Amino acid sequence: MSRTPRVTVFIPVHNRQRYIATAVDSILAQTFADFELLVVDDGSTDATLEVLSHYRDPRLRVECNPRNLGLPGTRNRGLELARGEYIALLDSDDKAWPERLARQVEVLDRHPELVQIGSACDFMDAEGRRLDRVRRRPLAPDEVDASLAFYCALTNRTIMGRTAILREYRYSEDFPSCEDYELHQRLARTWRMANLPDVLVCGREHPGRFTRNNRALGVDRKREICRRALLELGIEPSEADLDRHYALSRPQELGAELDRDYLDWTEQWLARLDVANRRTQRYVPEALLRVMTERWVQLCLQARRQLGPGAYLRLLRSPLARRLPATFLRFLRTPRPLAT
Repeated sequence: MSRTPRVTVFIPVHNRQRYIATAVDSILAQTFADFELLVVDDGSTDATLEVLSHYRDPRLRVECNPRNLGLPGTRNRGLELARGEYIALLDSDDKAWPERLARQVEVLDRHPELVQIGSACDFMDAEGRRLDRVRRRPLAPDEVDASLAFYCALTNRTIMGRTAILREYRYSEDFPSCEDYELHQRLARTWRMANLPDVLVCGREHPGRFTRNNRALGVDRKREICRRALLELGIEPSEADLDRHYALSRPQELGAELDRDYLDWTEQWLARLDVANRRTQRYVPEALLRVMTERWVQLCLQARRQLGPGAYLRLLRSPLARRLPATFLRFLRTPRPLAT
């Protein structure tokens, strides 16, 4: 390792004695060698620090917060302590696949216009067994930017970014949850971000995850981020419109609310976003249209449980259907046997 490493891998940790070794071991096994591994403990009361004390690898640095700072504060301390030109993020209960650092360093070296690069990720359960699930995010910078108006288009555990720029922006401590999403939105006003299609990180699903145990707080903070995105377009949403906008990327949660009225509202709302964007030029218009078309298709496919074949007709009759590939339209028009 050089005196000043190319990469700081940063893991914030609080009471993860069961999982922290898996995260640390996955970084120490990377094919890319020029890194430091910075673990910042946020007041753990279990054996997390004891587990970390058994390591003798000089690339590992363990720092302890003077008091419990919470996740945004701990992330900001990691930015302050990082020595690498790039900072790679990993959660304390996840693991990185061996090529992760090498792939992301290569991309950031070749693309100085990118401030952050994420990737796809797969998942494991509490015992480390692989799950049959992969989370993929939009790849191109313009579509990442436009997607942020609807949902968090980068998965935090997969991100590598430019340390100096992230240190300048910092995480907002007004966001004890979704602090990463809020940072992405602020960065996107000036900088470009992208995702790799490669699966470079494995996330762990278990009952103790912060996001799972603080869902109501997460919904509130995501709604606020969506509201800010709409204000940038010159749209001041009502609470009802904001609720419906937030749900556009979560159709599986709508249940019986995903009816004809909701689809009517969606068509009108997406047309309004398109007009507002062409006026403000906040997003690349073609990119926003692609993102909105994806939202419309997902809604209509989910709505078939409520509306039956009528959902396909709504999809095809919408102006947004003009953007769908011909092969997809032929698939929808092919008669299907009735369910038995």
